[in-house]
Amino acid sequence: MIRTRLIHYGGSQRFKIYGTLKCKSGKKMMKENRVFFSSVNDAIENGYRPCGHCCKREYAVWKIAMLPDRNAW
Repeated sequence: MIRTRLIHYGGSQRFKIYGTLKCKSGKKMMKENRVFFSSVNDAIENGYRPCGHCCKREYAVWKIAMLPDRNAW
């Protein structure tokens, strides 16, 4: 499915992180923890967060969204 370009993203089942198939961090991942996604929305719907290396922009947005609400204090 990767060769036919139906799969665009890979992820770590253990750490719930997704990224591009060319990511250096993703290539180091253990084979038994790998999962694949056809789209970013597919990964997000399954509870995965963006990789900080290959998806820097998406990761920054995700990280800001995860910060606690300072107005609640």
